Amino acid sequence: MTDNEYQEAGAAGYHCGFVAIVGRPNVGKSTLMNHLIGQKVSITSKKAQTTRHRVHGIHTEPDAQFVFVDTPGFQTHHKGALNEVLNRSVKETLGQVDCVLFVIEAMRWTGADRELLPLLPRNTPVMLVVNKLDKAKDRLALSEFIDTVRQDFAFADVEVVSAKHGQRLAELLAKVRPTLPESMPLYPEDMVTDKSERFLAGEIVREKLFRYLGEELPYSMNVEVEQFELDGALRRIHVAILVDKEGQKSIVIGKGGEKLKKISTEARLDMEKLFDGKVFLQVWVKVKSGWADDVRFLKQFGLD
Repeated sequence: MTDNEYQEAGAAGYHCGFVAIVGRPNVGKSTLMNHLIGQKVSITSKKAQTTRHRVHGIHTEPDAQFVFVDTPGFQTHHKGALNEVLNRSVKETLGQVDCVLFVIEAMRWTGADRELLPLLPRNTPVMLVVNKLDKAKDRLALSEFIDTVRQDFAFADVEVVSAKHGQRLAELLAKVRPTLPESMPLYPEDMVTDKSERFLAGEIVREKLFRYLGEELPYSMNVEVEQFELDGALRRIHVAILVDKEGQKSIVIGKGGEKLKKISTEARLDMEKLFDGKVFLQVWVKVKSGWADDVRFLKQFGLD
């Protein structure tokens, strides 16, 4: 039997493919992916454009492997090179997957949601995922809401979930499974993301910035992992927080350095939990004026 024949025989009945998770900012895309794979690999925040990279989360079952792609929330409120790159990332992802999950909030159908509809593929199954089921108390009103949304696009199917509470995720996976091609798994069954520990360390720091600075956080902010070394069982990680203007440093650092200390401590604890080992973390703030509108910087940070 040739290698190809062996693979075809092994793939019989097994499904594996890529599933994009798209929607406007703040509908719960990253939360949904984290709960689908059972581990936190994509950062969550109420602030728009938290996700800046395409993050792959992998969920493996006995008969299928789902490779979820969490994309930046497509939006038009912020201009500039950074936002153009993020929006282009969404468009490119939609042309490279086997299924699309279009996520919206229960009982909230906005103009920002509708702006995404022309970008959705016509030759790939697109499923409507109505998130935040816990906020929809009236089932009849929810049914009417879904009917209204479905009038605007030919969705292949619909599922109502609560990503935060893990409700009806098994039902969603059951509907996605038949859309994936018959194929051997692409990744080992114990692998939950294709991203490196170095990447995840930077994402954890960035999440803490969003969480603890809130509306004070400069939009054009990013993190750069300058050093990631294994010293026996200890990980030594140095992270620079990049801001656009000198005056923004004090916002991140806080009075007496309190905010930066809290961000660093919480990030270190999350890293130790994720990496299952001790972490020595140093975090500081740097000014790189105009980085968010400079293509060279975007390439440097893998955002091009």
